[in-house]
Order: sequence, then C-alpha cells, then structure tokens
Amino acid sequence: MISINLNGQPKEIPGDTTAAALVESLEIGRRKFAVEVNREVVSAHRLGEVILSEGDEVNVVTLVGGG
Repeated sequence: MISINLNGQPKEIPGDTTAAALVESLEIGRRKFAVEVNREVVSAHRLGEVILSEGDEVNVVTLVGGG
C-alpha cells in the first residue's frame, strides 16, 4: 500500500494503482471528470498509463452543469 493525497485528503491505495483504476474505484460512472496528478492534467486516453506513486497529489473533479 502507498499513501497519496486525493482531493486534499490522505488515501491508501495498492502500489500498482493507475489513475484509471483510481477513477474507477471512485464510482464516478458516466459523469464527465478531469484528473490532475502533481498539478499536471492527465488526458483521458493516458489515465491507464499513469501509475500513482507514494506522496502523489491527485485531484479528481467532476463537471456539474448549471448557470
């Protein structure tokens, strides 16, 4: 297990977790979302390539409609 910072909160995850697996575990479903790892936006097609490491700062935000 490793410790990351997810949306400002500590979170323990398995050591080989990709950004895609993390997003899947959050059960976001079909909502639109954006992922940032260590202040760098990760495009949707690269989520499976990014393996998270100890101490990474990850932000996952969902888009909400409104006016």
